[in-house]
Amino acid sequence: MSENGGKPSIRRLKTRPRDRNWAMTRMGLSAGAHFAAHSVGNFFRSGSDRDERNRQFYQQQAQFLAEQLGELKGSVMKAGQMLSLYGQYFLPPEAVDVLSGLQDDTTPVDWSFLQPVIEDQLSAARRAELEIDERPIAAASLGQAHRARRKSDGLELVIKIQYPGVADAIDSDVKTIVRLLWLSKMVPRELSLDPVIAEVRDMLRREVDYEHEARATQAFAAKLADDPRFVVPRILPEYSGRSVLTMTYEQGVALRSEQVRNLPQTQRAELGRSFIWLFLREFFDWKMVQTDAHFGNYRVRLSEGQAPQLVLLDFGATRHFSSAFVAGYREVVAGAVERDQQRLVAGAESIGLMSSGFPADTLKAFAELCYTIVEPFMIGTDHPPPAALVGDLGYRYGQTDLPRRVTQLMSRAALSRYFRIPPREIVFLHRRMAGAFIAQTVLDVEWDARELVLDALGAAADEAT
Repeated sequence: MSENGGKPSIRRLKTRPRDRNWAMTRMGLSAGAHFAAHSVGNFFRSGSDRDERNRQFYQQQAQFLAEQLGELKGSVMKAGQMLSLYGQYFLPPEAVDVLSGLQDDTTPVDWSFLQPVIEDQLSAARRAELEIDERPIAAASLGQAHRARRKSDGLELVIKIQYPGVADAIDSDVKTIVRLLWLSKMVPRELSLDPVIAEVRDMLRREVDYEHEARATQAFAAKLADDPRFVVPRILPEYSGRSVLTMTYEQGVALRSEQVRNLPQTQRAELGRSFIWLFLREFFDWKMVQTDAHFGNYRVRLSEGQAPQLVLLDFGATRHFSSAFVAGYREVVAGAVERDQQRLVAGAESIGLMSSGFPADTLKAFAELCYTIVEPFMIGTDHPPPAALVGDLGYRYGQTDLPRRVTQLMSRAALSRYFRIPPREIVFLHRRMAGAFIAQTVLDVEWDARELVLDALGAAADEAT
């Protein structure tokens, strides 16, 4: 959930199907009209001017959709966020940038819409035990969070409340957002979005299942209970329900805060190491990954005389991966680190990402993409990163342009007639992986992760045998 930041709350929440359908119909008509006008204008433009106008058009279309979805709230907005993850494979970059921004800028809902949810989910006796602040501390697309205090002992709590009607609208909202993308002419006509729709729908259902989130939170808390690097909230089932989830309030500052930026390099590097270690452990060992890498789900606890800790929040997007998928993906990573194209392609084929029957140049391009992605883990090998990116302590994440180079390679791969949207597991796994990498650049750290990655690959191999 993103911070509220003092924004005025929404006074009227469109939860009735008729209201939502009419609002989205208007969006679709407007998007179609804008495209028609843009197409007519392009007829009279030169090639270079047409390209520039296309970029402006896609950005304006995406911005319009983002603003309208932000007012609607609910699963249609969350679907827009999730589609931005898939969108890097088929949407214009301008549209991806705007849609992904939905994750960071949401307007809170007035307490009058949420109070009935609390009254329905918690008994009068339980509600009487709490003092709830009606001002939200964070707002997102599916719900928002409020501070609370237990009167008996002063325990500080956070209550996560789901917006009314969200769970019931998932199917229609997912269909609608996809239809809007078609009407906006931002999706190639020949591309099937059926696998995308299925994954987005499944993920949304997991995120509105607060019982699933409670179990996932408790599982992570148990696995990290003895690790002083991490803090996980404690769930209070007595103050929770189908649409209400209550947990302990865990203090911390934002990852991008000045306090974190001013930490010594060694402490920032340890935080960076914690991000990578946690991702590797989640995927290769636990096979249970919190796939939402939004930085609002992380805080840094700074305590006098103690090493900084990562506070982990919001486990609604947690998903499990099969042993077969993890084993196949391990072969991809190991093949990339060892620059073994045959091993890399075999692993990719086992998880449905590539086919050994593809032309040699397609397989080579895929291998080169993977070799580039693992660049930070190649210090001290025969294929090291560019010298400018290697410092005394390791890879200089704060100075690298690796994300840009990877994006360029992926864009070229998408132009191939052998391009396919990756399997559903990979898209959300890569969201988490990218988040762990971007955290390094935000922290502006310098360290060598090679041994950490090799250890994880070795442990995964031992388990597989």
